[in-house]
Amino acid sequence: MNLHRFKAHLRERAENPRGNLRLLLSGAFMFFAGLGGIMLAQHGLPPSLKAEILALAGLILLSLGSILALYGYLSLSLLRIWHFLDDDDDPRDDTPPRH
Repeated sequence: MNLHRFKAHLRERAENPRGNLRLLLSGAFMFFAGLGGIMLAQHGLPPSLKAEILALAGLILLSLGSILALYGYLSLSLLRIWHFLDDDDDPRDDTPPRH
């Protein structure tokens, strides 16, 4: 992926706050569902293979949820700031800059 396409992707991500919030909330839901699975395996089930498999699935869900929530959070905050500070001219804007 070249730099121009990467910047275009980041710009599109920054201009979609509703989608970024959806990523953040989906990631948080996955995180807490995984945490609930781990807690259920630890405190609600007797020590067995089923409890270990549930704990592993909870750990995987917790990890994926935290990565997704982090991506959504960074898209909401840092990419939005980057979008405001970006000095590249908008290709749709044909008016000269005013000084």
